[in-house]
Amino acid sequence: MDIWIIRNGEKVGPIHDYEVRRKIEAGELPRDTPAWHEGLDAWRPLSEVAIFKDAFNWVYLGDLDSGPTHEEEEQALLGGLAPPPPLPPKPALGRRFWARWFDIHVYIALWWLCMWASGRNIEAVLGNIWIMVVQLVPWFIVESILIHRFAATPGKWLLGLRVTNIDGSALSLSAATLRSFRILVGGIGFGWSLLALFCQALSFFTARRLGNPLWDHAGGHRVHARPLVVWRILTVICVFLAALQLQMAVIAPYVLKNAAETFPFLKEELEKNPQWHLPER
Repeated sequence: MDIWIIRNGEKVGPIHDYEVRRKIEAGELPRDTPAWHEGLDAWRPLSEVAIFKDAFNWVYLGDLDSGPTHEEEEQALLGGLAPPPPLPPKPALGRRFWARWFDIHVYIALWWLCMWASGRNIEAVLGNIWIMVVQLVPWFIVESILIHRFAATPGKWLLGLRVTNIDGSALSLSAATLRSFRILVGGIGFGWSLLALFCQALSFFTARRLGNPLWDHAGGHRVHARPLVVWRILTVICVFLAALQLQMAVIAPYVLKNAAETFPFLKEELEKNPQWHLPER
């Protein structure tokens, strides 16, 4: 949770609640330091903020010369200082999710198209675990370059998202690369079915807790969301569906063939349906 405090008459924040608790335990913040977080209707002394009450039960704090004066504290509590800061921007998790998988599925569709056009053995590629492990690595290399240069990818651009540092500056190439690596490993689990689902669920709940996914929270990045435009939404839907169709056109026959070899009854049903042509070995 992000916290704002008043020190020496100045508003400081946002500070994560873990850091505020550490400062309390270290004796750096007195119990009557004015504080505010989302959900409070006014500034409150730290000792009256619910998540910090326990921290003052055992910590002894003396008078700190660097703390706010009594007059400044009264002004803050009475509204004499600036009002609570505006709420942090919403993380736009839904848009970020669809932008992420739009980019990935468009890339995968083009990847399989290249495999087919180059005459590669699609069945052998599907069965090679090492190829499938590194399948998404080239995309995340490209993504880091796009984020560094343009602060967006095709999916983010269409859905009105931009990735910057907290101060609004562009990410360096090394920062963008580290961000993409964190997403590849911890955000989507290399795209492996159940692992990807687990990583996405974990990322969602972490983002709800911290206000940002781990890769942006750790890197000090922020995703800015602009108002959605109808034509861009329609473009995302059409291109996304086309990418899925292209993937299925290339790999579906081989996936069905493997399934038919595992389940004989399925093979009989597929052979009855002339629209499905199972490739020969």
